[in-house]
Amino acid sequence: MTRLIFLGPPGAGKGTQAKTLADSWNIPHISTGDILRKAMKEQTLLGIKAQGYVDSGELVPDELVQAMVQERLHDSDTGSGWILDGFPRTVNQALFLEELLSTISQHGEKAVNLEVPDDVVVGRLLERGRKDDTEEVIRRRLEVYRSETEPLIDYYHARQRLVRVNGNQSPEEVTAELKKIIS
Repeated sequence: MTRLIFLGPPGAGKGTQAKTLADSWNIPHISTGDILRKAMKEQTLLGIKAQGYVDSGELVPDELVQAMVQERLHDSDTGSGWILDGFPRTVNQALFLEELLSTISQHGEKAVNLEVPDDVVVGRLLERGRKDDTEEVIRRRLEVYRSETEPLIDYYHARQRLVRVNGNQSPEEVTAELKKIIS
C-alpha cells in the first residue's frame, strides 16, 4: 500500500515525479490544483465556491481545499494507495489529513521531501518561461514556501514518516531513487 505526500519547493519536480510513480504503480496522483480546476470546470458546489476566491485573486481557504481532498480520498480508486501533490501545505492541513486518514482507515503514509537548492529551483522555473515567473516572484514564492510549508518537514520528521530525496539530479535518477526508497 503506497501512500505518499510530496513536499518540496516550487520547481522541485513534485508533479513530474508524482505522475511518473502513480502511472508506474497504477495508483492515483492527487493534485489539489487539478482537483480545484476540475471542480470549477464542472461547477460543483465546492468548485463554485472556490471560483469566487480564484477570480478575486485570493487563496482558496483551507476548509474548501480540505473538503475537496476529503471528497477525493473517499473515491474507490484510492483504496490501493495514492500520491498527494500540493496537500498538505501547512501543519494545520497535515493535522486535518491525519485525522481524515484515521477515520477512513488509511494509514502508513510517508512524506517525501524533494530537496533542491534555491538557485536550481529559480533556474528551473525561469526556464519554464511562464509570464509570471520572474526571478523576484519566484524568490517570493520560495519565501512563502519556507515560512508556510517547511514546518511540515519537521512535523513528518518528528512522526518518523519523512523520506528525504535529492531532487537536484535528472528526473530519471530521482525516480529511481524514489522507487528504491519506497519499495
